[in-house]
Amino acid sequence: MNLEVTGKLIAKYETQQVSEKFKKREFVLELADDINGNTYTNFAKMQLVQAKCDIIDRFNEGDQVKVSFNIKGNRWERDGKVNYITNLDAWRIEAASAGASGNEGGGYNQQQNSGGAPAYNTADSNSNGGAPFYNPSPESADDLPF
Repeated sequence: MNLEVTGKLIAKYETQQVSEKFKKREFVLELADDINGNTYTNFAKMQLVQAKCDIIDRFNEGDQVKVSFNIKGNRWERDGKVNYITNLDAWRIEAASAGASGNEGGGYNQQQNSGGAPAYNTADSNSNGGAPFYNPSPESADDLPF
């Protein structure tokens, strides 16, 4: 499953040598989507692995980038308890050109992300006591073209 997302590079971290044979480098994207006239912001921590760790070097924090990535998950059992971990493994990063994703403010590529409405954080929390979280249901996020 190949996915794409466009957003602002918020942070990039140093490469971590996890084991003798494995290294990773994490970075964070700010994703903004406009739903019914409200802008919702989401922050996604992604990772680059092995030989891909250096591809983020040519970008600066604040740059708009388009990231191609895969969702990777692992399952392991320890002391009789099953645990899961999910990673967003980036494999290509390129400068975002205006309108490349069809969403000027960045965000999810809707053609690739057809798994339903994602969870969002809203910068303008007004009705929920100042809490910065909002998770629109598919019914309230009417983005149909008709």
